[in-house]
Amino acid sequence: MTLSTHDTPATHDTPAPAIPPAPTPDVAPGTSDGERTGPWAGLVAPAEGGQWPRPLPVRTVEEERLHRKRKLAASYRLFAKFGIAEGLAGHISARDPELTDHFWVNRLGLDFSRIKVSNLLLVNGSGEIVEGQPPLNRAAFAIHSQIHAARPDVVGAAHTHALYGRALAAIGEPLHPISQDALAFYEDHVIFDEYNGVVLDEEEGRKIAAALGSRKLAILRNHGLLTVGTSVEAAAYWYIAAERAARTQLVAAAAGTLRILGHEIASATAGQARGDEGARWAFEALYEIIVEEQPDLLD
Repeated sequence: MTLSTHDTPATHDTPAPAIPPAPTPDVAPGTSDGERTGPWAGLVAPAEGGQWPRPLPVRTVEEERLHRKRKLAASYRLFAKFGIAEGLAGHISARDPELTDHFWVNRLGLDFSRIKVSNLLLVNGSGEIVEGQPPLNRAAFAIHSQIHAARPDVVGAAHTHALYGRALAAIGEPLHPISQDALAFYEDHVIFDEYNGVVLDEEEGRKIAAALGSRKLAILRNHGLLTVGTSVEAAAYWYIAAERAARTQLVAAAAGTLRILGHEIASATAGQARGDEGARWAFEALYEIIVEEQPDLLD
């Protein structure tokens, strides 16, 4: 992932515009120092248009809640558009900015392509629906409640049964460092190496959260992928990127011998692509498209 910090390349005659400091209200709790001080930290994405770079707006709690719900609804629509939904299996969540032990998630029974802001559910830490129309997917609660409880830095989490991630999970392999894009996950993912059926109890969710640790991707053996992020946008984009990386690896392995990159170059490149801010920007570019195509998602 290569991102510039200004609209046009700087020249000797025209200095690059200064990057304004990131406003602290928009920095998620537990965000790493690297993301707080990175070149894109706290900036709006170029896809938003207008003068750029500029800092993210400081939002009220109500504005932040609506922001997260809009990005969450858009995430479901994008997953449907990209074919990474599987029937009624799968869920993406967004931590509430005020009731931080509550999260927003999809209502069971709605196809991802029909989810919009108004039919999202707000669920508390006990699995009760605080806002919205039931039913709740019990697996969504069992997994996401424990991820959010274990990781205060996590705002969004995504899990579906997409084809290539599921195939990679079936053979229990990690994402190897074989391409620049895959390096975003180098030493930042884990294999949850057990399968005990549909995740319907919180203890199984706790096991998954413990295995994930501080990483952003878990490959759930015989199950699928799970990603997290310090924003809904990052969590959703990391899932899209991980599914694409899984596809690349499976296709490459079928065609010949994988050329595995060495640790030194893999680690150095991973450090350049790992931050959630870059993932958030990549999501914003997709968000512009899906809102234009399917504006009812904002209803």
